[in-house]
Amino acid sequence: MSGGEASALPLEKQFEDFRSQLEDSVTLRERIRAVVLEIESTTRLMYSSLLLVYLSRPLLEVLDKSKAHIGTLKDHYSRLADILSECPDQYYRYHGDWRSETQTAVSLLAFTHYLETGNLLLHNEAGEKLGLTNSQFGLDLEDYLVGVCFMSNELPRYVVNQVTAGDYDCPRKVLKFLTELNAAFRMLNLRNDFLRKKFDGLKYDLRRVEEVFYDVKIRGLASDGDSTGNQGSKENNDSEVVH
Repeated sequence: MSGGEASALPLEKQFEDFRSQLEDSVTLRERIRAVVLEIESTTRLMYSSLLLVYLSRPLLEVLDKSKAHIGTLKDHYSRLADILSECPDQYYRYHGDWRSETQTAVSLLAFTHYLETGNLLLHNEAGEKLGLTNSQFGLDLEDYLVGVCFMSNELPRYVVNQVTAGDYDCPRKVLKFLTELNAAFRMLNLRNDFLRKKFDGLKYDLRRVEEVFYDVKIRGLASDGDSTGNQGSKENNDSEVVH
C-alpha cells in the first residue's frame, strides 16, 4: 500500500464517522420536531380557551378549560426529556428546536395564573407545571422571561375588555402588577437582544394600561384602592431612556 493510500484511510474513516453522526442528529431532530408540533397544537388549544375571557364567559369556566391542557403539555415535555436522555449534555445543541413553543407555553401558563391569582407565575412554578425540573432538562431562564413578556402583551386588551364589562377597578390592579413587574425587570442586565426587545414591549403594555387607568379615574369611575398612578408615570418616564 502506497503512502498516499495509507494516509487516506484515516480521512475516510473520519468522514464516515461524520456521516453517521449527522444522520443520527437528523433522526433525533425529526423525533424532537414531532413532539414539538404536538406542543404547538396544545398551546393553540390553550390559547383558544383563554380567549373566552374576552367574551365575558365566567372566569372559572375559562380557567378550567385552560388548565385542562397543562397535563398534556407536561406529558409532551416528558417525552422530549426521554428523547434528550439519549444524548446527554446535548441540551443546548437542540434547545432551539422547542424554544419558541416553550416561551408561548410559559406565557399562557402565566396569563392563566394571573387570571386566577392576580400574581406572577414564578420560574420554579412554571417549571413544575411543565415538568421541567431536572437539571439536565429544565426551564431555561430566558425562555421564562420572554414568556412573561409575552403574557404582559395580553393585559392591555384584558383591561379594556374588563372596563367595557363594567369592572372599573381592573386597570388599577393590572397597572400595579405591571409596574412591579417592570421594576423587577429593571434589576436585570439584559444582554439578550431578543429579550431586551420583549422587555421594551412590556414597557409599552404598561403605558397602555396606565392610559386606561387615567381615563377611568378622570371619569370618576375608579375605586379608592391603592393609587399606582405616580409609580406608573415614573416608570413610563424611565422607559423613554434608551438602554
